[in-house]
Amino acid sequence: MARSTQQSRYRLANQILDVIREARLEPGHHLREQQLADLIGVSRTPIRSALDLLAERGIVETRKNHGFFLRKPFESLHRIEIEVPSTIDEELYTRLVRDRLEHHIPNSITQSEIARRYNVDRAALARTLSRLAEDGLIARKQGHGWTFLPTLDSLVSLRASYEFRLTLEPSGFLLPTFKPELAAIERMRLQHLYLASHPDIASISSTQLFETDAAFHEMCAEFCGNAFFAQAIQYQNRLRRLLEFGSYFDRRRVREWCREHLAIIEAIAEGDAPLASTRMRAHLEQAFLAARTAAP
Repeated sequence: MARSTQQSRYRLANQILDVIREARLEPGHHLREQQLADLIGVSRTPIRSALDLLAERGIVETRKNHGFFLRKPFESLHRIEIEVPSTIDEELYTRLVRDRLEHHIPNSITQSEIARRYNVDRAALARTLSRLAEDGLIARKQGHGWTFLPTLDSLVSLRASYEFRLTLEPSGFLLPTFKPELAAIERMRLQHLYLASHPDIASISSTQLFETDAAFHEMCAEFCGNAFFAQAIQYQNRLRRLLEFGSYFDRRRVREWCREHLAIIEAIAEGDAPLASTRMRAHLEQAFLAARTAAP
């Protein structure tokens, strides 16, 4: 899914701060672009842009022909987070999904009706509708207008989905082909630490929260070494995106599942597959309770 370059820059800056804190780096440490790019999983160009942002905030400094160096000790950075600026697109995306969940807008709606209701320009609206379509939430109708796609639209289907996931996901850790990728685990761990310790988690968009949640489950499925597991979880994530979107407004539950994910990540990193399986089962049971409560 496409994201604004500006927002990505701010999010990467926060991920770099996580790296600094976790590694307990001291002032003067050389923050190497390639090393950070490899750890976080992006190219050097966005890393350089994020480091420039940290330099603007006085956290790092640039030395001509030498790169970026840390200015502040890691202890002073515990309460520092770079606030990710919201965008018109992000706000419209969230409002449309939330209003649909609460039945404030019909299942089918025209572009003109959306523009009038939310008072947005057509360029921002077109970008938002494109994102919703990419996420499998809406589709263009024949003729004109848009319709929200069917998802897990009842408690019966939601329960069936979680019964399926409870059968599938915990068992993936126990397959003989299960093989975790340590770099991916570390990247995911840092993302979850950022969310779990965020001083104002309400400022983080529900879209970003869902993406982190979905990416964690897809990562675990990919470690199985069985393409059918990965495909099944990807499909489940597409189905639950709309119905479970409401549960991401419950920030207390967000912190809980971050901690549950981190416990699973810890078990994977320690090579304890049975423990990871047990923790995944407990996590899914709690997730079902939260989704059932939030479902319309």
